[in-house]
Amino acid sequence: MENGHCADDKPGAGVPDGDSRHADLSRRRFLSAAGLLIAGAMLPEARGARSGEIAGSGQKVVMAIIGGIRRAESFSPEGLRYIPHLVSDLGPNSLLYLHARNEGVTAHFNAISSILTGNWQRVDDWGNQAPTTPTLFEQYRRAQHASAGETWVVASNKALTSQIGASSASHYGPEFGANVVFPKQLMLQAIVNALRNGRSGNMADRDKVEAELETAMAGSNYEGLGWNVFDAADQLDPRVRSTIETAISSFVHGGGPTSGDELTFFMAREIMRKFAPNLLVTVFSDVEAAHFGSYAMHLAGIGTADRLVYELWQEIETNPEYRKKTTLLVLPEFGRDPDGSSTNGFFNHRANEESTRDTWAMALGAGVGQATIVERPIRQVDLCPTLAALLGCRALESQGASLRELRG
Repeated sequence: MENGHCADDKPGAGVPDGDSRHADLSRRRFLSAAGLLIAGAMLPEARGARSGEIAGSGQKVVMAIIGGIRRAESFSPEGLRYIPHLVSDLGPNSLLYLHARNEGVTAHFNAISSILTGNWQRVDDWGNQAPTTPTLFEQYRRAQHASAGETWVVASNKALTSQIGASSASHYGPEFGANVVFPKQLMLQAIVNALRNGRSGNMADRDKVEAELETAMAGSNYEGLGWNVFDAADQLDPRVRSTIETAISSFVHGGGPTSGDELTFFMAREIMRKFAPNLLVTVFSDVEAAHFGSYAMHLAGIGTADRLVYELWQEIETNPEYRKKTTLLVLPEFGRDPDGSSTNGFFNHRANEESTRDTWAMALGAGVGQATIVERPIRQVDLCPTLAALLGCRALESQGASLRELRG
């Protein structure tokens, strides 16, 4: 698969420190272009990617997958206010695919499996079956002879299981799979343990919360939490344990909000700092509070994901292991059902409707040859072969096609 070379000084790669007027102008231009596109008033032609050598060595990919977000609460005239960081801080330097379609099963495990394999998956919705075709993790590890520490999934989503890290495809499978960690499950287990043992008052004291979380990790062992890390039998590698303990401490004593996605972010960031994997996928799911019928909590989850994606990009920009050689990809799994539907609209995401299937995707960093907005619809299964090429992998047969705008 064709793949270009990485250039550090690409158009729109950043603004000089202190040049606030330039930054403000870039933001206003992006907002104007996005607003016009959303309104259907202009159709910009995406610039072709630069030609260059086939490369992949040294490239890194970080993917942030968010749960179900409708266009109405994101890239629409009325939705832009809910994603200020994506619009104002990241948008001006990004490649924005305004239409990234989910044409498969709009359930969490199947949607994420489809994104990660380049094929629409139709397996058990609750992760009892592995994807049937090789994941991006397997493709990368087998092609590049990469170690187990090079690929990670850090997820909040309760519908995922360790099966998300590897497929059931012959010649691939867990031997080439990713480490899979569910920080939210650790938090839930800590709460259950505290309640069961009459220590619920501990959850009001930050030091005791930290102790509860560490006890839950030690008492359950990682397999009891549904994790799959370094293929250990029942104990975490000391390096992983230290990484998780540092992430827990940062989460508890950070002074900011506490939620499943917050802990997922701290865990992902600590993994980046300790292991610097070449392929990291993080899944944020606070938006799924929608299932409980709270629109306010759903919007709060969108705001949290927007901020955490921005903080993830800041880590990429300041971490020398990632700076100038990393592509960040951000996208929702799907939308949500339309208002007025029999499924109560934003509560769910199973209707065969445009509001459920028409999503978006944003890319920043080394793989972006030109910051622009692309109106041409793409499919979520197009992302896996595109990212595989960035990582230097030979293309496998898939339903997806490589995207010409996103190359190293």
